[in-house]
Amino acid sequence: MSKILKDRTEVKVRFGEVDSMGIVWHGNYVKYIEEGRESFGKKYGISYLDIYANKVMAPVVNMQIDFKKQVKYGDQLIIETKFIDTAAAKINFYFKIFRKSDNELVATAESTQVFIDMNREMLLYPPQFVLDWKKKVGLTA
Repeated sequence: MSKILKDRTEVKVRFGEVDSMGIVWHGNYVKYIEEGRESFGKKYGISYLDIYANKVMAPVVNMQIDFKKQVKYGDQLIIETKFIDTAAAKINFYFKIFRKSDNELVATAESTQVFIDMNREMLLYPPQFVLDWKKKVGLTA
């Protein structure tokens, strides 16, 4: 069984994130997912700045969100971000978003990022710093 890398962070729903019905507009979930990715990166030492310092970038190429419950202004959310390990030259995350007040699961999501060089060419193999990072955090021997 492989090691599971997970992070949890909290965000508060702001007034500007709700629609005319008083619920979070669906597009704002992308921001919450980004908060989860950033928090994960800081916790485990693979932030966007770490990636960029190694002269590569990691754009999002796929994202899927399943909405389960409504969220409204003032709600506190918990974003749980789980790293999905792969041998490919990409980063996969799985997200669960909970409403803090009742621990209700309000959304799940997945995102995929690929590695590209500074010329915006896609890398076919994981960069060496990613392989080193996986070793450092105990994903590989």
